[in-house]
Amino acid sequence: MLLVLGINHTTAEIAVREQVAFGSAQLGVALDELRSLPSVLEASILSTCNRTELYCVLHGGSEQTVLDWLAGFHRLPIEALRECTYHYREGEAARHMMRVACGLDSMVLGEPQILGQLKEAYHRAREQQSLGSDLERLFQHTFAVAKQVRSETGIGENPVSVAYAAVNLAGRIFDDIRRSRALLIGAGETIELVARHLKKAGIQGIIVANRTRERAQALADEVDGVAIGLDELQSALVCADVVISSTGSPMPMLGKGMVETALKARKHRPVFMVDIAVPRDIEPQVGELDDIFLYTIDDLNEVISENRRSRESAAAQAEEIIVSNVSAWQHERRIRGAGDLIRRHRQQAEGVREEAEAQALAQLAQGQDPETVIRRLSQQLTNRLLHGTTLRLREASGAQRQDLVAAAEELLLDAPTPALESERTPS
Repeated sequence: MLLVLGINHTTAEIAVREQVAFGSAQLGVALDELRSLPSVLEASILSTCNRTELYCVLHGGSEQTVLDWLAGFHRLPIEALRECTYHYREGEAARHMMRVACGLDSMVLGEPQILGQLKEAYHRAREQQSLGSDLERLFQHTFAVAKQVRSETGIGENPVSVAYAAVNLAGRIFDDIRRSRALLIGAGETIELVARHLKKAGIQGIIVANRTRERAQALADEVDGVAIGLDELQSALVCADVVISSTGSPMPMLGKGMVETALKARKHRPVFMVDIAVPRDIEPQVGELDDIFLYTIDDLNEVISENRRSRESAAAQAEEIIVSNVSAWQHERRIRGAGDLIRRHRQQAEGVREEAEAQALAQLAQGQDPETVIRRLSQQLTNRLLHGTTLRLREASGAQRQDLVAAAEELLLDAPTPALESERTPS
């Protein structure tokens, strides 16, 4: 059974989401643990600022098995998670995964970053060898659907993202953002987008702080900014009017004490802060300080909702494409299932043939009459190959399972019997 179990921005606030987020360092262990559960055959984990989702193929288990593991891994009470998680099975699970890849389930409708995050989750699962044929094919199908939606609809038009919303909100707070300076903490994809939007808005200066100085420098060079290490945050805060943070740190980067010290040095000039990270980079207590305007990713909803209308028509087209592709995926999956059955049936028949052939060859080696051996061989093959099917047909008839009897008639009697090699006319 294909299962998706998750928690996202529509079902839980950031205080809950950050508790179930998986850091990069945790993913390997988490995938190994999840895959080692007796009922989990395949697994992948997607963890972003707005969602944590587990994609699994189960045999004999249920969503409760996966939910129990998620709660146990993060040491959370199961009741706290049960209220804010969702799950989908089979076709609905595939549909949800495709909607996520196309940005239809995102806070920002149609945002493209989620596709890259989903691809990263796929590659990480492959590295941990937690994928099998079912999830492998579903991921590939999903990526193809996302590409089709991007090329055939206008879902990606009018750039809208969490990064755009953060900069847009900053522009509303300041009379003229061109006279402000920004401190960006982190150097990942989201911060890169923030930096580009700020530069386009004409902000006076940009400081990029990151654990890896080289990566900060590369981004700073792109936007004519300055790169610093995280150990220089205290001094950088003093000259920052805008602070936007998005790192993968499990602990806050900015505490109340550090910000208080910076405010004194700034003579209490106001600072606009946006914490896009999950878990949060800025302690919530910072928002209690005078002259600090602190927003989290959840606060960006109002800005983002204004930009949804331009993409809603394209989203409807995308939904139609997804419905069609879910049907195609299910059809392909059913064909693969029949292929597995056919292989097992052929292997079983081949085993019977090899045993009968060995007996016949041994009889010929003993000098028995070849014609008698061949007749006996053909009778044995007929009896052995038909014994199991005949027995089950009688049982089905006795149990009044006319559906099985009718299916057997269609499968066993309507198919043409191939000619023997000696009877085929050379071409």
